Amino acid sequence: MLSRSGVVKKLVSTMPVSAGIVRSYVPGETSESVVEATARLVDEGLRVSLDFLGEDTLDAEQAEATVTAYLEVLGQLSARGLTRMAEVSVKLSAIGQALPDNGHKIALENARSICRAARNAGTTVTLDMEDHTTTDSTLAILRDLRKDFPETGAVLQAYLYRTEADCQALAYEGSRVRLCKGAYDEPEEVAFQSDVDVDRSYVRCLKVLLAGQGYPMIATHDPRLVEIASTLASRYGRDQGSYEFQMLFGIRPEEQRRLVKAGERVRVYIPYGQEWYGYLMRRLAERPQNLTFFLRSLISKK
Repeated sequence: MLSRSGVVKKLVSTMPVSAGIVRSYVPGETSESVVEATARLVDEGLRVSLDFLGEDTLDAEQAEATVTAYLEVLGQLSARGLTRMAEVSVKLSAIGQALPDNGHKIALENARSICRAARNAGTTVTLDMEDHTTTDSTLAILRDLRKDFPETGAVLQAYLYRTEADCQALAYEGSRVRLCKGAYDEPEEVAFQSDVDVDRSYVRCLKVLLAGQGYPMIATHDPRLVEIASTLASRYGRDQGSYEFQMLFGIRPEEQRRLVKAGERVRVYIPYGQEWYGYLMRRLAERPQNLTFFLRSLISKK
């Protein structure tokens, strides 16, 4: 409900208390602001993946504008010497995948442009995964991109029934795969519905990736899954640096730093851009205590 409210959005972005909450999850709207946030995290030994917010665009010009935004931030990262520690994450629906005519082809060509710029800057691209209706198209685009840009990363979502098989197909040498639980409201026909079943699937998929020849990117904030992942990495003879943990900007920052101090490689996923509002509402909804605090701050200022 809040994500659709323009009035609440204005309050969030202008009130001192709530503006602080915004900055806790989204460091800014501009490439300059996110590059500064990246530099601060890199100074602490953390790696970064930048996501220019926006998805499901049905406007070709908007898709091109998103590509331009990525080229701009890659140039700034390179100029600051940050590309050894920072990459970009791209939602294909933000660069044309959902366009009614030739969406798949347009997204592929736009992704090529971003991958080429990333390579020239000395870094990589990871293709974000969206709802299950886009999975086949996304993996097909990944296969095409990897012919010229084999370093391109993939994302798989553990709550889908198909994901264990997808992990087996992608666990080859040179392949980078981010494994997350999944954040979309998927039907029972394609996805596990209970938290327990999703967690079990996550562990099964993680075993496949850690036993394979690729580079697993373990995206979770769940303390139990972090512990399980560390145990499995040791069991499969994985040296630190042959895999990494990934967490969202503003979520469990102390745990991120603890893992770095323990010698682990940790990457922080940073969203930025003007489309931050829906993203922020999803993060607040995931953490009820933050949502309660946020609502109280709005009420107290009326």
